[in-house]
Amino acid sequence: MNMKKFVAPTSREALRLIRIEMGADAVILSNRKVDGGVEIMALASAEFAQLTHESKQPVPVSARAPIVMQERAPVAVMAEPPISSISTMQLEQQGILSEIKFMRNMMQEQMDCLSWSDRQQRDPQRTRMLRDLLNAGFSPALSRQMIDKMPAKANMEWVRQVLGNNLRIATKQEDLIVRGGVVALIGPTGVGKTTTTAKLAARAVVRYGAAKVALLTTDSYRIGAHEQLRIYGKILGVTVHTVRDTEDLRLTLSSLKQKHLVLIDTIGMGQHDSRMAAQAEMFNATGVQRLLLLNATSSGDTLNDVVCMYSGAGVIGCIPTKLDEAVTFGTVLDVAMRHKLTLHYIANGQRVPEDLHEVNMEYLLHRAFKQSAKATPFALHELEFPALMAGVGAAPVMREEYAT
Repeated sequence: MNMKKFVAPTSREALRLIRIEMGADAVILSNRKVDGGVEIMALASAEFAQLTHESKQPVPVSARAPIVMQERAPVAVMAEPPISSISTMQLEQQGILSEIKFMRNMMQEQMDCLSWSDRQQRDPQRTRMLRDLLNAGFSPALSRQMIDKMPAKANMEWVRQVLGNNLRIATKQEDLIVRGGVVALIGPTGVGKTTTTAKLAARAVVRYGAAKVALLTTDSYRIGAHEQLRIYGKILGVTVHTVRDTEDLRLTLSSLKQKHLVLIDTIGMGQHDSRMAAQAEMFNATGVQRLLLLNATSSGDTLNDVVCMYSGAGVIGCIPTKLDEAVTFGTVLDVAMRHKLTLHYIANGQRVPEDLHEVNMEYLLHRAFKQSAKATPFALHELEFPALMAGVGAAPVMREEYAT
């Protein structure tokens, strides 16, 4: 191995020299203090990769030393170690390489932490904005992208503007109540599909009359689910139908062609439920578009998983629900932005139809950051940022044209 020693007054200076000579992918082998500074031993990434590759290759028989037979000795003398010894040596080499990789990753994390600590000291304004983004519920990946793209004299108004430019809101022409058609509300159990269906139906009844609206339900599993929607339908003067399969849905929709808007309430299913595929096939076969309901109180990982499992060609957008129960809005907005979901409405309560609102971007972003300024047991502090942000990397969340 062609290892090289680097000596400098500080670790940062030594690492800078390593990057200049060996590149950013150099492998750190050791790091110790010496007189006048620190000494770091490093190995070029290409040599490290070659060493890793060679260690995984089996020793060919032709490369081993031959068995030498001495004329005066009746016993053959083996000049090579036994196979078990060779295997042992390969395992030891692999163990050493694993330790080297671990040291390399650890050094990289330390370098990233130093970089973030230095950034905090040089630019406290960015640190405050990073804190507000994280405490508002936005992901570290999006927050880091925002901070990296932020102009020198930017403020929170710039942050709100960029977020607003990247969030998609349904236009008047895209409004499902104005446009009409057949739309199913989908999502996990307890997200508020039945109540939101009734809220949308009430808006349509006020605008077009009860005769132009119909309600359907595919939920024949929950006790009382059909009755709940039937009660809403009775209050609104709207007919309610139950469908069980694709053919039943096709026949029912054929009889409702004169309706301006047909809303379908669906059974709540977890994002990994085996019945999801059958539901998607039924809607695809009948040309039904879907709105995905997202629970604003759920964690980012859960919401991201829900969108990934429920997404498809027929999903035209989403409605965040339970905003009255969510302490922070950033998480659901982050997920909608990441998956480029169009926001059609927001729901913040159980009242029908009062607690369904058109999306007001200015109000939504104001509420998103209002809670981030409060001290809570789960709020992040500046000293925790380097460890959290070091090594955070993901596909870009924001559109490039709005990132600066």
